[in-house]
Amino acid sequence: MNSDLNRLYDYPFTRLRALLANAQVRHKAQVPISLAIGEPQHPPPEFVTAALVSNLQTLRSYPTTQGCSELRGAIADWLTQRYGIARDLIDHETMVLPVQGTREALFAAAQCIVNRSGKHSTTPANNISDSALLPPLVMMPAPFYQIYEGAALMAGAQPHYMPCTEAMGFVPQLDTVSDEQWQRCQLFYVCNPSNPTGLALGSEYYRRLIELADQFDFVIASDECYSEIYANEQEPCLGLLQVCKELGRHDFARCLVFNSLSKRSNLAGLRSGFVAGDAALMQAFLLYRTYHGSAMPAHHQAASIAAWRDEEHVRVNRQLYQQKITAVLELLQPVMPIVRPAGGFCLWAGTPCDDEAFVADLYSEQQVTVLPGSYLAREVEGANPGAGYVRMALVQPLEQCIEAAQRIREFVQSRVY
Repeated sequence: MNSDLNRLYDYPFTRLRALLANAQVRHKAQVPISLAIGEPQHPPPEFVTAALVSNLQTLRSYPTTQGCSELRGAIADWLTQRYGIARDLIDHETMVLPVQGTREALFAAAQCIVNRSGKHSTTPANNISDSALLPPLVMMPAPFYQIYEGAALMAGAQPHYMPCTEAMGFVPQLDTVSDEQWQRCQLFYVCNPSNPTGLALGSEYYRRLIELADQFDFVIASDECYSEIYANEQEPCLGLLQVCKELGRHDFARCLVFNSLSKRSNLAGLRSGFVAGDAALMQAFLLYRTYHGSAMPAHHQAASIAAWRDEEHVRVNRQLYQQKITAVLELLQPVMPIVRPAGGFCLWAGTPCDDEAFVADLYSEQQVTVLPGSYLAREVEGANPGAGYVRMALVQPLEQCIEAAQRIREFVQSRVY
């Protein structure tokens, strides 16, 4: 067996099931409400499901890893329209690759990019610095999407956790990383807007990160799967390729973006997303995925084309989430510290006690499930930056979200800590 499997941690939802397995539910007549998993429950667009069904005849054929040119073109069109990039700067033949959801692609990217021997594997041994003899680093925010960590570990790298605490504005602080650590860095995962905190990064952050990538030669993997769920219609969340355009980096060197139809279009089960950016990196990634065996079924590609070419259903979806966020915050902000997220559909709420105990007791007393924040991070210098928080994913219908918030409020108000 691959010994790196022993380095993996239990997934957050595995830990959550274990935490709640023996819970004594006090009000069994209540309907359980789960806000734990970020699985959109809004109906998928009917025109997308129609496209899926009308293309079932393609089941007789093997899909190609690269996907059809029409899908890559639709994705490139969307990127240029969304981020104000000239269409001829995004070559859909070399800079865009459909993937089976960003989860698969974010994991696979590390397996393709990370060099276990280090950046300077061709340098004569007597010229190699001490840092080059250490395991490569993959940097990531903490709390994080656990795929980043698993991808790093299975690629033979060492995760470097960057705490995103309230004191740090929930931003991974670039200036806390030493030159020696940057020299070992091969891949930097950034999530914008953030899961779970809802923070949206600005242009200056990306510009500084690009400078560092150029200086120390590492790849930026920008996870933007929540990019289309934002609070201000006049200020959509920024994207990495957009900043590259502002800087005149038309080759998108060292930059990859990942996005998906799961959150944007309520199509989690379609497993449809894309990677786009640096053509040289994309060429290597395509080669890797050709052997990896990840090809999107042709009928899924047809449905994806329809989804990427329509914005009206995305606007409606965004409004539904903002309506739920507003309603839930009105109920919970008086009793819990929560800041309205700039992007995404999750609330990052402070707890008055240990987050695991809070989640277990809330489930026992109110049949509402949320996720302990400590499950989304690791200890850094003796402290877990997710501890003392819970993540609430407002994926259920409005009425259920309001009901869940009312129960949480009642629970918090009834407790003495």
